[in-house]
Amino acid sequence: MANIKSQKKRILTNAKRAERNKAVKSELKTRVKNATKAAGTEQGEEALRLAVKRLDMAAAKGVIHPNQAARRKSRLMKKLNAAG
Repeated sequence: MANIKSQKKRILTNAKRAERNKAVKSELKTRVKNATKAAGTEQGEEALRLAVKRLDMAAAKGVIHPNQAARRKSRLMKKLNAAG
């Protein structure tokens, strides 16, 4: 454990951020998986919209890089267009 006060605070804030980022990334995986499963059904469009929204939000908050969000959206669209 660090002796410096600012470093102790940094350890705590890093833990909070890691926890939040983990939750956001987990939700991303779930939304993308649901959108892929729902391809071609009436819930497919709604699931896709939610997945894209979460990817954009994660990129805006800095959890993932904006280019990664764009790449993942592109690949998701490709999969859904091929399926439907």
